[in-house]
Formats: sequence, structure tokens, C-alpha cells
Amino acid sequence: MDLPVGDRELVQIVDAALADAARRAGAWLVCSLGCTQCCYGAFAISELDALRLGAGMAALHDSKPALAAAIKRRAKAWIDEHGAGFPGDRETGRLGDSEADRERFEEYANQAACPALDPATGRCDVYEWRPMTCRVFGPPIRMDDGAGAEALAHCELCFAGATAAQVAACEMPVPHEFEEKLLNGIPVKGETVVAFALLR
Repeated sequence: MDLPVGDRELVQIVDAALADAARRAGAWLVCSLGCTQCCYGAFAISELDALRLGAGMAALHDSKPALAAAIKRRAKAWIDEHGAGFPGDRETGRLGDSEADRERFEEYANQAACPALDPATGRCDVYEWRPMTCRVFGPPIRMDDGAGAEALAHCELCFAGATAAQVAACEMPVPHEFEEKLLNGIPVKGETVVAFALLR
């Protein structure tokens, strides 16, 4: 399945929003190469994210085959280690959507390094094609607080000493509606995790 044409525009919008939020945040946003705290723990990615990662792996296979092979080895090792407890279909890599599956996922592979992370450099080897969760992590973004209301959340390492007003002034807008529109145009539904997407 091909990556939707609109994904490039989505990435451009999100990357521009991140750059603007980072400019406003200045030294409060401490994210930098080698800071890998957010690269540990499994998280759900959409089919759009998975298709983007697939496109990235295809590009790397052509331009940097040794790197693509190394990423695939890490992804296979990740699945070998954590696959038995995967709360979904291990054959397809699709996460289950039952309440029990969602509860199991809360405790799933929380200490595991993302297979896209180069352990030697702290660099994401698929940074250009990374999922939306990775693209918006760090600056303040509006999220459901779990009680049906919205709140600003940001990386716990960032904004040390900033007031609520200063944090709010650095909010990064996220184009959820545009992303949802693209997702609705993809016939395959459901979520997966990075390791399975890297091996498609």
C-alpha cells in the first residue's frame, strides 16, 4: 500500500509547528541529539505512521542498505524479546482493540528501546520518517487528561521552572483533523508498534 500523497503536507505542517514552538520555547525545550528518554517504551502508531516508516525503510534499503539491515536486525530482536506478550496479533503486528488488550498494552515493553534508535549514537535512524507521536513530543501539546478534559502536556525534562502561562505561550498546534482525514482514506485500519512497521 502506498503512502498517501497528503502525508508530505502533514509532515511539513507538523515540522513547521515544531520549529515555531521550539523558537518560542528557547532554552526551556531541552530536546537534542542523544537525549533518548522518549525512545524507550512501546507506543501505538497509526497505519499512516506505519506506511511512512515503510517508505523510509524502502528508501534506506536503496540508499543505505547496511543501515536498513541493521534496523531490521534490531526490529527482529525486539519482536523476539517482546513478541510473546504482544497484546494483539503477532502475525500482522496489529494491536488488539479490546479493553483487556488496551490494559495489557499499558504495561507492555515499557523499558524497551525503540528499534529505530541507534544505541551507539542516540540518533533515530528513521528520523525523517518518524511517527507523529515522535514529531510532537517535547513541546506543550493539548491532550486528553483522562477525565474528559484537555490539558497541556510536555516532556518532563523540558520547561523546568516555567510558569503555566509561559508553557501555554509555547503550545504546539497539532493538525489532528488533517491526519484523521488521511487515515480515513486508508482502507487498512488499526494500530501497530514501530518494530512491526519496520519489518513490513
